[in-house]
Parts: sequence; C-alpha cells; structure tokens
Amino acid sequence: MTGKEPMELVCPAGTPAALRAAVDAGADSVYAGFSDETNARNFPGLNFSRDELGDGIAYAHDRGVRVLVAINTYPRAGDPEPWHRGVDDAARLGADALIIADMGLCAYAQRTHPDLRRHLSVQASASNAEAIRFYAENFGVKRVVLPRVLTVAEIAALNREIKVETEVFVFGGLCVMAEGRCALSSYVTGISPNKDGACSPASHVRYEEEGGRLMTRLGNYTVNAFAPGEAAGYPTLCKGRFAAYGKPDYLFEEPTSLSTLAMLPDLAAAGVRALKIEGRQRGRAYVSQVVAAFRRAVDAVAAGEPVADEELLALSEGGRETAGAYKRAWR
Repeated sequence: MTGKEPMELVCPAGTPAALRAAVDAGADSVYAGFSDETNARNFPGLNFSRDELGDGIAYAHDRGVRVLVAINTYPRAGDPEPWHRGVDDAARLGADALIIADMGLCAYAQRTHPDLRRHLSVQASASNAEAIRFYAENFGVKRVVLPRVLTVAEIAALNREIKVETEVFVFGGLCVMAEGRCALSSYVTGISPNKDGACSPASHVRYEEEGGRLMTRLGNYTVNAFAPGEAAGYPTLCKGRFAAYGKPDYLFEEPTSLSTLAMLPDLAAAGVRALKIEGRQRGRAYVSQVVAAFRRAVDAVAAGEPVADEELLALSEGGRETAGAYKRAWR
C-alpha cells in the first residue's frame, strides 16, 4: 500500500437488509453466502436464496460495490454437487469473486469459471508463503484471507514474500482455533463448522436456571455459569468458563471482540490490501455503525490523517475489545 490507495473495506451481510446497510454505510465489498451447508455461517434465518442474492448483487453493483460469495465449507465425500451448484450460481448471478477453502472446489471454479476471481477463505488456514503460493500457482487464487494468528510484523514479512493480495480481519468475533481445523463443535453436537457450516448451533443451546445461577449449555456440556446480573454470553466451547485446579476461568479464550481501528496505519504499512469486518450473524444496525466507523478510518489512513477514536465497545462481545494476535502480548 502506498497510503494513497485506500485499503478495501470488506463487510458482512447475513441478510438482504444487512447487505443494503453495508452498501449504504460505505462498504467497498460485501461478502455473503447461500442458505445452505456450502456457507460457513449456515444458521436459520440467515443468508440468501438465489433470488435474494441476485437482487443484492444488483443493488450493490448499482452503487459501485462488489459482492464476494462465500462457498467456504468442505464438500462431503462423494457429494460435491451442492458446492458445484453454489459456484455455478454465484457466477450466473454476477458475483465479483468466490471465497473458497477446499482445493477441489478451487479447481472446479478455475476450470468452469476461469474469469471469476478466486479468494482463499480463512477456512483454508493458509498462513505461510509456501501454502499461499501453492494455491496461487495451482488454482489462480488472487487473494488470501489470513488466519487470525499472525502479528503485524509477520503479515508484513509474508507480504514481502508473496504476490497474492492479503485480507485480514479487523473487527468482530475471534476464533481461538486455527480456522478450518476446529472440531470442538462437531465433537459435542455432531454439527461441523467445516462441513455443515455451523459452530455451536442454536438447536443444541440451552439456558437454564440452577441454584440461583444461569447455566449455559451446549448439548450435554455445561459451558458457563453466570451469577445474577452478570451478562451471559452465547455458549461456544472455546469461550467457555471451566474449573481447573478448583478455579473457574476462561481456559481457551475470553468472550471478547477483535478491534483494530487504531492499528489500521500499521496494517496499511504492512501491505494489507483488504480489511474484513466479521459479523454475518449481526443485524443491520450493527453493520451500519461498524461499517461507517471503518469507512471513516480507512479514508483517514489513505489521506495520511490520524484515525479518529470511535466508540464501538457497546458492539463488542462481552463489552470488551482486544487486538488479538496482531500484538500478541503474551510473547
């Protein structure tokens, strides 16, 4: 990045209303998925039918905004047709790029729609130059969404070694596991985020009063216990509070959100091409506020101006924010 060209702001759309909100708030690109298992955010009430996505793409294109379609789960052995159909339909509807994790699906998209851009999903968990070059050389991948495990210095070093665009997460939920490799949800519920597109599905979540405390459970596992008046989070195993050596604590990761507004100049200097806001499970009010704040910040960075301090804490998980691995303070 030269500082003159703004980094691309890639924004979430879990519903048609959220897509329009992201576009109107200043997104450069919006990412969305179909309402099926091809999409790693496969939850009831979210995502797009074919007609809805076609209308959303038209709305975005009329306003100069690109639409990236996430087909980022892994096809079932012997049954790739739903994933192939997703690629074909995204191309037919006029998508600007596909976000794909599976190598076989990358090959299919390259063979059948060679002119449609291919971005490597974070679900592929490619975090080193050799892996990224493999996808670029074999499948024509133009951009890689980096896993949330790298420091800014590591991202800068990586960008010096590769010719592929890099996209990084800048706001929203964190995943403590290497994306695309987590088996915790499937172990407990039988529903896999990698194949079914759902981590900790709502159908397996229970909130129950017990001994004056609110217990949150996923399947048969108690994930957390909240005292009266304490804010209760959604029960995902990696953000659960468990007793170890007689002391309850968040053993894997605390429920907190990534927030990097102040770090955007550093990410630009590191050569990052695109900034991704997480939140396809969020409503349009959340999308509007976060996208507008990052639009102002990205434009300020491009103009060489200081990034204004925006109040986004109320939109963060658990009311807390972190820089995540970008600073990696535990080293």
